[in-house]
Amino acid sequence: MIEILYFRLAYLLYHAMKFPGYWIAFIILLAVCGCSPAANCNGGQNTGSTLHILFIGNSYTYVNDLPGTFARLACTGGHKVETDMAAEGGWALADHAASAQTLAKLAQSKWDFVILQEQSEIPAMDDYRKQSMYPAVRQLVGKIKATGAKPILFLTWGHHDGLPQAGFQTFNDMQAQLYVGYMGIAKELNVPVAPVGDAWLMGRLQPTPLDLWQADGSHPNEMGTYLAACVFYAVFFRQSPAGLTYRPGLSQATAQTLQTLAVDSVLKEPWRWYLP
Repeated sequence: MIEILYFRLAYLLYHAMKFPGYWIAFIILLAVCGCSPAANCNGGQNTGSTLHILFIGNSYTYVNDLPGTFARLACTGGHKVETDMAAEGGWALADHAASAQTLAKLAQSKWDFVILQEQSEIPAMDDYRKQSMYPAVRQLVGKIKATGAKPILFLTWGHHDGLPQAGFQTFNDMQAQLYVGYMGIAKELNVPVAPVGDAWLMGRLQPTPLDLWQADGSHPNEMGTYLAACVFYAVFFRQSPAGLTYRPGLSQATAQTLQTLAVDSVLKEPWRWYLP
């Protein structure tokens, strides 16, 4: 975990030199560096066993520390969660499937769940997902199940302006194809899905569309990461995150809106996402 924190610090420092907004995230990470998510779960309010969850992905996972955000949110809901990640900028799942480091991390601990997050564009394009994503998911799901853990697919969000070079002129166009990409392999393997991208779509359909991206139109801002964490909360615990007090840097009203979106995307039709 320590090497991941150092990598994240270097990433934020590099971007802080180009984008002033990153200084805030850099300073916050300095303050919490060295503290695992489990360290925040104190006071005796948590019950039951600890869930051990590994996130495999790229910058969509490590920007704003999604695993840590989820663990701290779970803590305020009375759940013990310890997270770790194998996340490299720009990596596809095929990179992880061929990575000795990722496979070693998968094998070195007793994980309860392993999250698989594909590169942001591959699932939206039929040829790429069939040639790259689907073989990698099949391989990783097999290895995950062999360890006794349960795999979950992390359905991501489209770019703010779509992907015009691939024929997707809007976010909605791209999101529709991301859905097809993730759900196709989920159905084949009967693997549960965390519908983060679906929650983003709901957020964009609000009377005042939510702005969930950073300036690059791709990576999540703090609201986007918090929404993702709320979706994972609903997926893992089959409980609403509504009313949970952990809302890093967000107003109570904003947090409540994001919590409600997670409920609507996950708990109204859990069967849709192959959730038992």
